[in-house]
Amino acid sequence: MAPLWCLSDQSPSVTPSKPTMTHPALVSILDGFAPTATTFIVTIYGDIVVPRGGVLWMGNVVELCGGVGISESLARTAVSRLVAAGRLVGTRQGRRSFYRLADPSHEEFAQAALRLYGLPRQPEDWMILHAPDLAEDEARRAGYGTMAPGIYLLPGWMRPGQGMAFRAAPLASVAGLAAQLWDLGALASEYQAMLDMFGPAEALLRQEPAIDGRDALVLRLALVHVFRRILLRDPELPAAALPQDWPGMRARALFGMLYTRLSGGADSFIGAQLEGERGRLAPETSETVRRLHNLLMLTSKEDA
Repeated sequence: MAPLWCLSDQSPSVTPSKPTMTHPALVSILDGFAPTATTFIVTIYGDIVVPRGGVLWMGNVVELCGGVGISESLARTAVSRLVAAGRLVGTRQGRRSFYRLADPSHEEFAQAALRLYGLPRQPEDWMILHAPDLAEDEARRAGYGTMAPGIYLLPGWMRPGQGMAFRAAPLASVAGLAAQLWDLGALASEYQAMLDMFGPAEALLRQEPAIDGRDALVLRLALVHVFRRILLRDPELPAAALPQDWPGMRARALFGMLYTRLSGGADSFIGAQLEGERGRLAPETSETVRRLHNLLMLTSKEDA
């Protein structure tokens, strides 16, 4: 089964409606943003629900999906499919349905959250992995560079789950080899597309620091959705292996700045409007505070 947070978006089978946001500039920013209902619900749970107890009312799932133009029928169908796949678990209170992330998916979400909301990795070393039984598609999803059948090059921060790994110290620049083993051009293009998409939001928030809380939350979800789909395919190579002016660094800085600026209004809206089985979700928890702290540290380093 493919990792849940690594599911790719496909073109939706129906034309999405316009995002239901109140600020016309934000509607313009999200013009053309058309995630599938399944992948966007994954984003909702990873960003909002898991760090706040893990349970959300179906009505809120529908509302948040509507914020980016996903219809109620598509949202409900996607939740049913996630339940059937063993990814979500549902309970009922009267006529209301609530859904939580299934236990086997928690570790996967935790690892993804470390990459999204943690401080960026700064690996300097490498590993060579001998794993002849590792499937090629699994190695590719993990971000390994294939040197030969069963032989892979990995940045030193990775922790392979099988095979035998050896620490490696290159005697010369590995930039040329990295360009052969990883499609850095395609990854750079995706990061640049993210910068182009959300750059106007940075300018808007400088002019209007306080925007509607619901709008702030929908925009933050879209930001997380776009960034995590790129980041979780990025092997996060040592800086010496990357091209000059690598857009991934600028994309991470933009993510940190926008996320922290949007979170005041977004988290207030969560506390006022979103519900779990035991009532309103908390505006903040120790985990959400930790995430913001890390991203604020990133933002302050960029501004220094």
